[in-house]
Order: sequence, then C-alpha cells, then structure tokens
Amino acid sequence: MARKKIPIKKIDNINARQVTFSKRRKGLFKKAQELSTLCDAEIALIVFSTTSKLFEYASSSMQQILERRDRHSGIQGLVNPSIGQQLGSDSLGILRKEIEHKTNEMSQLNGEEIQGLTIKELQKVEELLQRRWTTISKIKDEKIIQEINHLKTKEAKLMEENQKLKQSFVREQRQPYESFTCSSSEFPPDCGCLYLNETKMLVQKTIVRS
Repeated sequence: MARKKIPIKKIDNINARQVTFSKRRKGLFKKAQELSTLCDAEIALIVFSTTSKLFEYASSSMQQILERRDRHSGIQGLVNPSIGQQLGSDSLGILRKEIEHKTNEMSQLNGEEIQGLTIKELQKVEELLQRRWTTISKIKDEKIIQEINHLKTKEAKLMEENQKLKQSFVREQRQPYESFTCSSSEFPPDCGCLYLNETKMLVQKTIVRS
C-alpha cells in the first residue's frame, strides 16, 4: 500500500506547526551535517522561526563561511574596510546572541516555542518566570505599604481636624457665660444670677442685698 503523500502547505494549528518546525529543523541540520561529512563540503544554514527565533548550523565557522561567500560574490568590495574592522566578528556575535536571547525570552514568556524545548531549557524558563514573579511581588508589596502609610497619614490629619472642631465647639458654647458678669449693686434683691464658678460649671446664685 502506497504511503499517503502529505500536502505541502502552511499548518494552521499553532502547536502542530511548532512541533513540525522543531522536528524538520533538526532533520534539516542533520542532513546538512551528513552532507558536510560525506562530501567534505562547507555548509552554513540560517533559520528564523515565525517568532524571529534564530537557529543556525555551520560545518566549520559561520563567520568564515559568510566571509567566503562575500568574497565569492564580490560583496566585500562594496563595503568600507574600516567599517568592517570597527564592527568586528566578536561584536556582531555578541549582538546576535543578545538579540536571540531577548527574542527567546519574549517567546517563552508568551508561551511560544515551548513544545520543542528540553527539560534543561524548560527549567531556565521556569527560573526566568520565578524571577519575574519575585520582582512583581516586591513591587506589589511596596505599593501596598505606600498605600497603608498614605491612609495612616490621612487618618491622623482627619483626627487632628476633628479634635480642633471639638475644641472650637466647646469654646463657642462657653463664651456667652464667660463674658457675663454679675454685681450685687446692679440687680435687685433676691436676684437669681447664673455664673461660672472656679471649676467652669454653670451654677445659680441668689444675690441678697444687705
């Protein structure tokens, strides 16, 4: 029975696409390695996933193969040699690795490109998420403490204002009696006069003319 031929078209399912990409990429690199070994050929492969993750394979040195390719096609003559020296292979390599690292972090945090990761790589992703979570928790705790301190300050101000209102109310209630004076010569005999005693209590005194 003939094997059913799989149509070559874009895979709609994202998970299935990621799994297929991982398997076929490994198969492609394996074939390139076999071709290099069997035929003593210099081979370089550069692959970008849909999430811009970089994968590359070189039978010797990727930089040397690219330079050889530039010399072969005459591209190198169009580039200023001083500029090429300033960039340097080391700087380009560091920049490339940094871009790849940041791209991988974003893809992994978004849940992409996880299906094809090894256990060691998954542990690194887990550590990255834990560091992110620790940072988020720290910031959240700081925000909560700031909010609590703000509320305490606001409460203290309200209590202070409330105390001032109480004192003002008490003074307004006492003022009519404190300003009132009584003299026995100004009132007729047996006059009932209200006044404040030494303890600030309102009492009634009967004044009797002698």
